[in-house]
Amino acid sequence: MNPVFLLWLAGAMAVFLSAATASRAYITSNNILLLILSLFLYCIGNLMMVKLMREGGLGLAISASAVAQLVLINVIAFTVFGERPSTMQLAGVGLGVLAMVLMLFPVQAKS
Repeated sequence: MNPVFLLWLAGAMAVFLSAATASRAYITSNNILLLILSLFLYCIGNLMMVKLMREGGLGLAISASAVAQLVLINVIAFTVFGERPSTMQLAGVGLGVLAMVLMLFPVQAKS
């Protein structure tokens, strides 16, 4: 896996997770500045995704981003906001992780 791709992926995930956290904080506080911050961060994250799509292709970039966000946002929801996913939801997160592992296997794709 290309180190530049992983670096951009980590940066995009940090931005998207910050945006999601700001959105959740807005829901509880109704502070419009949190909503504006969230929207700004989502815009930055999407611009970073364009770079990821150029580096790794559409399928890999979006899949890696989606699964990383799936896992990390659940950690934030659990630790920061006290949300508790059900057993079925946790199984879904586990399957997402398995899908990510399979997507990142170093196999040459056919196009």
